[in-house]
Amino acid sequence: MNHIPPQQFTQILSEVVKDMCQSYYDAGLAVNHLRESILPSRQATLQILSDIKDILFPDYRLDHQVRTRQTGYLVGGVLEKVHDVLRNQIYLARSYDYQGEDPCPYDMDNAERDALQLLGRLPELRQRLNLDVEAALDGDPAARSYDEIIFCYPGFEAVTTYRIAHELHRLGVPLLPRIMTEDAHGRTGADIHPGAQIGQSFFIDHATGVVIGETTLIGDRVKLYQGVTLGALSFPKDTQGRLLRGIKRHPTIEDDVVIYAGATVLGGKTVIGAGSVIGGSCWITHSIPPGTKVQLQEPQMNFSGPHTSPPPPSEPDWCI
Repeated sequence: MNHIPPQQFTQILSEVVKDMCQSYYDAGLAVNHLRESILPSRQATLQILSDIKDILFPDYRLDHQVRTRQTGYLVGGVLEKVHDVLRNQIYLARSYDYQGEDPCPYDMDNAERDALQLLGRLPELRQRLNLDVEAALDGDPAARSYDEIIFCYPGFEAVTTYRIAHELHRLGVPLLPRIMTEDAHGRTGADIHPGAQIGQSFFIDHATGVVIGETTLIGDRVKLYQGVTLGALSFPKDTQGRLLRGIKRHPTIEDDVVIYAGATVLGGKTVIGAGSVIGGSCWITHSIPPGTKVQLQEPQMNFSGPHTSPPPPSEPDWCI
């Protein structure tokens, strides 16, 4: 083999280093981030998420069973750890997001207040997740127990992460909620924006391919199957051709709605009325009155072979 001489190797490497460092200062590159403020840590943010889940579900998350007399000690220790890291990450995220020319008015005291507000919401959050677990058991005949849902169901994992991230989003904390929900997206296949507003007793069955956009409103006792998209119909732009942000782009799903696999519901003005059922693969871009069942007309199927015959027609039973 012909080896590159050490001097030539050093020269090549030096050129690469020089070009890479020069690219960091190229104002035309969107991937650059060289500024005075320090970005929050993705690793620290995901550790915060994991620690909060340890508090919410200690017997399911920790390697050892938690005894009753240990709970105060355990919760106190984890909360103190979460508080310290969360306060720092919130401060970094706020400082990163500040676009003014003056020094950022948001200081560590503000970050501490936000961190304590999030921790103070955890008991209520646990009650909401309890309703989500119950909805999963009631909505899936394959589920044998609450334990199985908490341990195994990707839909519940995605909803748990969303509910934690949503509380940070409500506090106005940038970036950290998206880090959390996009991590869950990668692990569960369910993409739930932390800005979506989702009511109680929410269940996603199978999870994979579900998309819930930022301005989606979902009522109580709603059930989604895999591949459902609650998305935007269009992306309005201003006179400069820039996307308008902060407007409602995604649908409203009222109470007690079921949406089956592969259905797509689009548009900020689209409302799926309470108690409606949307069949699989339907494409909805306008509002549906309460109590409506929407289904595609059954496609024509061809059967061939000496021992085949088409089955008799049947009414949909709305089951997967």
